[in-house]
Amino acid sequence: MGTLGLRGRARMRETHRAAAPYPRRRVAGQTVHIRPTAGLAERVLLPGDPGRALFIAQRVLDAPRMFNHHRGLWGYTGAAPDGLPLSVQSTGMGGPSAAIVVEELIRLGARRLVRVGTAGALAHGLELGELVVAREALALDGASRALGAGGRVAADTALSDALLDATGPATARAGAVASVDLFYDPDPQAGQRWRDGGAIAVEMESAVLFRLGALRGVQTASVLAVSNVVAPGAAPQRIAEEDLESAAERMSSLAARALS
Repeated sequence: MGTLGLRGRARMRETHRAAAPYPRRRVAGQTVHIRPTAGLAERVLLPGDPGRALFIAQRVLDAPRMFNHHRGLWGYTGAAPDGLPLSVQSTGMGGPSAAIVVEELIRLGARRLVRVGTAGALAHGLELGELVVAREALALDGASRALGAGGRVAADTALSDALLDATGPATARAGAVASVDLFYDPDPQAGQRWRDGGAIAVEMESAVLFRLGALRGVQTASVLAVSNVVAPGAAPQRIAEEDLESAAERMSSLAARALS
């Protein structure tokens, strides 16, 4: 978990021992993979990496309490900068894992969910660390297709607008992303196909999040930090760890403002 870092490890026990600010809300048999040890807020940030969930909780929440640790899917609940409850829950990697986590969070009462993850840049001009607000996702993954997604699935318009409004002096690129199954795609033409389909970045979880939002009647959106460049013809690049932490803090703070 590279995003955890030495500072995060030094504070981990303190965060995990913090007093619970909200009561438990789990009903026996309601969920299988998420086993709450604290309350869940109706507003949830969704990083993929458990280490990044801890990092975000420490940077964004006041008095975070561990919400879930089952299956290594770390989650936390605390007070957002607006003083109201906010949860941060890791989804793991890929659509199938995200589908399980999001489904169970909705069963537990989540109503507005924002993915705060990473993506590979497809569009020329997207820089490492730049933020992307996904207006829609090309449903190229099996999980969203199994849930009935067509070729594209849209994010919630109001929540995506709020993300863009919350950028303040910073800027975020808005557009479509490609949601895929393979992190290491062996097809050298894949990136060009995704770009030809209108995607400005590629990732793995937004399509299933948007599809579940539509099916379950909850608001879902995605803001993503560019962690690598996969644009056709561009030299491969990967973000430095400290720059990724900075981008993670920036996008999670932005998402918390958008949810206020």
